[in-house]
Amino acid sequence: MTDPHDRSNFCYRHPDRQSFVLCQRCGRTICGECQTPAAVGVHCPECVKEARGNAPRLQPQVVGRVRSASRRGAPVVTYGIIAVTLAVFLLQLVTGTGNGVVTRALAFYPPLEIVQPWRAVTTMFVHGSILHILFNMYSLYIFGAELERQLGRGRFAALYFLSGIGGSAAVALLAPGSFVVGASGAIFGLMAAFFVIARSLGGRSIQLLVLVGINLAIGFIVPGIAWQAHLGGIVVGGAIAFLFSKTRHRSKHALQIAVLVGIGVIVVAALLARSAQLVGLL
Repeated sequence: MTDPHDRSNFCYRHPDRQSFVLCQRCGRTICGECQTPAAVGVHCPECVKEARGNAPRLQPQVVGRVRSASRRGAPVVTYGIIAVTLAVFLLQLVTGTGNGVVTRALAFYPPLEIVQPWRAVTTMFVHGSILHILFNMYSLYIFGAELERQLGRGRFAALYFLSGIGGSAAVALLAPGSFVVGASGAIFGLMAAFFVIARSLGGRSIQLLVLVGINLAIGFIVPGIAWQAHLGGIVVGGAIAFLFSKTRHRSKHALQIAVLVGIGVIVVAALLARSAQLVGLL
């Protein structure tokens, strides 16, 4: 028969509370207030604290993986753009890729740019077909990942989006009545940048030049393709890459930022001026 006066029959944290429940880890007696349900039996507060301290936390497993990938140089900007673009395309499939609400809200149409300037950016995330988005995202995966590792995330993001806006500006200047979707301007900007940077580093890039030439020619031959966006992306992307290649030294960092901002101002100003002209404001 159990001795009711045996101290082992009382909670080790509350000596006035009798209990016959033991912690499954350390074997100490614990009362109802001190018990924490476990997979098998219950645990005392000290064992729970120790287990939590030794267990892997959620943040290192989830957020920490992203941070670790970022520190390892993973092209997180490239992957992020791809993820957002695919998500937007899924919405297009639901609402209609040709004339659906998502397409109409995000596509680029030059006369609307003066009152909805975000369209020069959002058009990069909408596409006209599965083949369209597959070509652009595959090209982004190939060229974007490598360029992001070489240039760094900030420079790469500036290159991508300014090239895309440059493509929109070229459409506004050369085909002002067009309704344009796709990231092709930005993609051609990446191709041009890859060519310029490879040449500046002494690499041979004839094959890439041929690839860009073929794709640019297809835009002229096949109806329905905005070759103007391709051309604008090439010009802006090539100019930015040339800037980066000539200002690699740390002492030229301020100059690089200043010229990059200048390119952005020129491209955006040309786009808005043309849009204002189209609606009769200039």
